[in-house]
Order: sequence, then C-alpha cells, then structure tokens
Amino acid sequence: MGTRQVSRTAVIAASAEQLFELLADPAKHPLIDGSGTVRSSGASAPDRLSLGARFGMEMKMGATYKIQNTVVEFEENRLIAWRHFMGHRWRWLLKPLDDGKTQVTETFDWSTATAPFVIRLAGFPRKNAQGIEKTLERLAGMFPG
Repeated sequence: MGTRQVSRTAVIAASAEQLFELLADPAKHPLIDGSGTVRSSGASAPDRLSLGARFGMEMKMGATYKIQNTVVEFEENRLIAWRHFMGHRWRWLLKPLDDGKTQVTETFDWSTATAPFVIRLAGFPRKNAQGIEKTLERLAGMFPG
C-alpha cells in the first residue's frame, strides 16, 4: 500500500461472483456505502459496469452534487476500480477463499489524483478509511455467515 492509498480488508461470507455482481451494479452502491455520501446512481448509469463504462452518482456531503466516474480497472469477479474526475480511484479486489468466502479489499487510491493536496487538506484519507470500514461492515451484514 502506497503513501497515498487507504485500504481495509475483510472476509465476507459470500462468493467472489456474488460480491462482484453487487459491485458491478451502480444502482446497488448506496446499499453498501458506509460513508453516507452515495445517494443513487445517475439516470444514464449502465445496469452493469465494464471496463471504460461511465456512470454518474448522486452524492451528498453537506450539499448534494453529482459526480461522474469511469471504470479504469476490470477483471471479472476479481477486480473493479473507477476513477473520479479529479483522478483518484476506488478499487475493489476480491480473493476467493477455500471455504466459499471471499477476502475483500477496498482501496481509496489518491496516488493518481490531480490535486492530492486538496484531498489531504480536506481530511479525506482519514474520513475515507472510516467509510471503508463501515462499508465492509455493511457488506458483511448483507451476507451473514
């Protein structure tokens, strides 16, 4: 993990395929978001994400706003990442385990951000670490073991 990355990992009692279907459906993102900022997918969002897909999200952090994302990494049932307009990425890595569970790592990667000083000044690394922890808890709650 680099100095401009925040990651957390959890083992979830679901297959990588089940988890990937959830992550690849932008309409489901509000269900798992632990930050409390994701409200809904935009009207033009595809039903299922793929490499290069663009999708908007309705957000709220104080004020409501919309953000456009582009899928920049995609490996079916293993890896998906999308980039915001300022260059930072949200990445999900899924590693199937022998017992049918999956090791899930979510990463906020701001090493590619166009204005990393803004991200640092706004306290996003700390806030996003907390949001990721809550997201993984919510995800685990959707698939009780």
